[in-house]
Order: sequence, then C-alpha cells, then structure tokens
Amino acid sequence: MTRERPADPAAPAAVTVVGIGADGWAGLPDGSRAVLLDAEVLVGGPRQLDLLPPECAGRRVAWPSPLRPAVPGLLAAHAGRRIAVLASGDPMFHGIGRTLTEVHGPVRVLPHPSSVSHACARLGWPVEDTEVVTLVGRPAARLAAALHEGRRILVLSAGADTPAEVAALLRNRGFGPSRLRVLEQLGGPGERVSGPVTADGWALPPGDPLNIVAVECRRAPDAPRLGAVPGLPDEAYEHDGQLTKRHVRAVTLGVLAPAPGELLWDVGGGSGSIAVEWMRTHPSCRAVSVERDPVRAARIERNAERLGVPGLRVVTGAAPDALAELPPPDAVFIGGGLTAPGLLDACWAALPAGGRLVANTVTLESEALLADACRRHGGELVRLAVSHAVPVGGFTGWRQAMPVTQWAVRKDA
Repeated sequence: MTRERPADPAAPAAVTVVGIGADGWAGLPDGSRAVLLDAEVLVGGPRQLDLLPPECAGRRVAWPSPLRPAVPGLLAAHAGRRIAVLASGDPMFHGIGRTLTEVHGPVRVLPHPSSVSHACARLGWPVEDTEVVTLVGRPAARLAAALHEGRRILVLSAGADTPAEVAALLRNRGFGPSRLRVLEQLGGPGERVSGPVTADGWALPPGDPLNIVAVECRRAPDAPRLGAVPGLPDEAYEHDGQLTKRHVRAVTLGVLAPAPGELLWDVGGGSGSIAVEWMRTHPSCRAVSVERDPVRAARIERNAERLGVPGLRVVTGAAPDALAELPPPDAVFIGGGLTAPGLLDACWAALPAGGRLVANTVTLESEALLADACRRHGGELVRLAVSHAVPVGGFTGWRQAMPVTQWAVRKDA
C-alpha cells in the first residue's frame, strides 16, 4: 500500500504525457515505464489505464466527460504531485498533448508511434504523401473536402461505426469505387486488417472501436470533378440564383487571399459559396456566413455539409446588427446588403490592421457606395465581365452576364 503525500496547493502540477499503443506495457520503452512507475497520479481513459500493470501504484484517475473543461480542475486537485497522463500513440498528433499544452502550459511529452505511422507501415504508403482526416468528435462530412481522384487518406475513427459511415459518405459524394481497408488494434496482439472492399460494395460488420480507415480515392465516372482551388462548378451548389458565379467567385477568393487559420466574415451569404471555398483552401480556415433569410441560411448549411466544411458557422440575421457579437475577422466579403445603413462602415471598423475587405455588386446604387468608400479608404475598384458562348440561330454568339463591380482594400491601420 502506498501513502500519498499531502498536496502542495502552491506547487504547479508536474505533468508528463506518455504515449502508449495497443501493445500496452510491453511496447513501452524504459523511459516511459520509469515515468509511469514513479507517478503519484495516473490519468487516462479506462482502456489506457487497464494496460498498466499493478506495479504502477499511483492513483488512477479516468478522464471525465467533457474532457477539456475538466483539465484545469483535475490538475489543480493534484497540484504538487507527479502526474502521468496516458495518451494513445503520439500525444501531439490529434491527442491530449495539445489540450494540455493549451490549457496547462508546457508539459513533458514521451511519444509512441502513432496509428498513422503503424497504418502507413502496414500499407506501404509514404506518410508524407498520405492525408489524415480525424473524425474523433467531428462530423463525417468533413471528409468530403479531402476527396480527390487518386488520393490516399487515413481516417481516424471515432468508433466501430465509423468505417460504415465513411463508406456511405463516399457513395453519396460520387466516390463509390474507392477502395477501403479497416485496420484495427494496430501494433497490438489483436491487430487485424479487413478489406480491401469498395464503398459501393461495403458489407463489413462493425469491428473493434480502435480502428483507422484507409481510403484509396476513386471517383465514379458520372461524379462531378471538384478541384482543390476556388471556382467550383455552379452545379456543385444548391441555390436559388443568389450565388456568386464560378468565374467571379474564383477572382474574389484570389483577392481575399485566405491563409491557414484565418477567419472570414461572409456578409449576405446567399448560397454560402464564398465561405465554403474559403474554408476548403485549408482545414484550419474558418468562416462565418451571415444571411438574413432563414431559407437561404439553411441552404448554406447544406452546401457546407455536402462540400466538406460542416464547421462553417451560419448566423441568421440582418447585418450590421448580426455582426455585433462575432469574433474579429481577418477578412470580410460583402456579397449582399451593401445599401443597409451602416453596413460598410461596421465591416471596416471590425477589421484589424492588415485585414482585407472585398465587396461585389451589380447595382448602380451599391456601386456608388463602393466608389465613395474607395475615395475614403483607398484600395482598388475593378469591373468583372464574363460572357458565355450560346447558340444564335445556326451560329454561336456571346451572351454577357451582368458585370460585377468589385472593391478590394487592405486596412493599413
């Protein structure tokens, strides 16, 4: 029987995060074993804690749910004691290590090979050429943005039902011919690989909840091709005509110039195409689409889900009032409602130094507002005109779409 020493509430928690695999104690290096044997408090999921032998005599504490809000209180309760936190595989790869460093501060991390490393080793896939999508605590729809012909994807599963969800999504998004393998308990004595099987022919029963899904993407011949750059086909969107058309959309995103981690305000969202394609440029890009019409707001949500960015936040309300509680943007796009009193000034005021604002319009009234704003704040006014070849009797002629006036500006101070 071990005796716990009294906690020193003034001392910070000494935290070491130890990665552990499905092979448990037997697969740990000596350094990781020494930390676990010396720990006064052992924190982890029940499955991870059960992998430790009785010689690890520290007090065992299972993570509560929800986990992140509980971290500060749990660590404070054991302040002054040596704490070892167990994590699956590499703690800094979609693991508890990130949460702890963000909430607690720097911690010592002893990694273990991740499930991705194990999977690539089994499959013969180069890690650097393999895309990884986690569905742990995230909707399956986010996988859609990664689907491209010939790509190899590893899906981190949320449980035993995830492989079937992945197969269903592939079928629904036109990637039914894709080949799937399910790799379970990687690195442990119960390791098993099922497949390959196509998404169209999926018939595997649920297996072990500790699994990863390997996808070799194959697009069905009749499925639309969705590229990796802005300017998706207009047919990719559900819309009622309120849609920034493909060629103008590509130019607009080019001027907005999204960068990883940045936040866009899409004001007057319409069908949400600008916000959707902003978020598709990088998994860490974020966007808020503001749309006053509830029917269109619901349509934006459906478009975001189908095109792989279910994290798009949709705010139903009229700008500028609906902007008041939003986090500060890195860029603002105004696609509608320019004549609403105070809208343009509110968007400009919300931008930090270095932020970008782009506004499009097809009306003379809004064009006059943009010309005045350009005189006051600088930037560039351009007119975008697109024409399409159409039949004219037995010949072919040009039909011009309504020209779009665009104001683009960077806020210097």
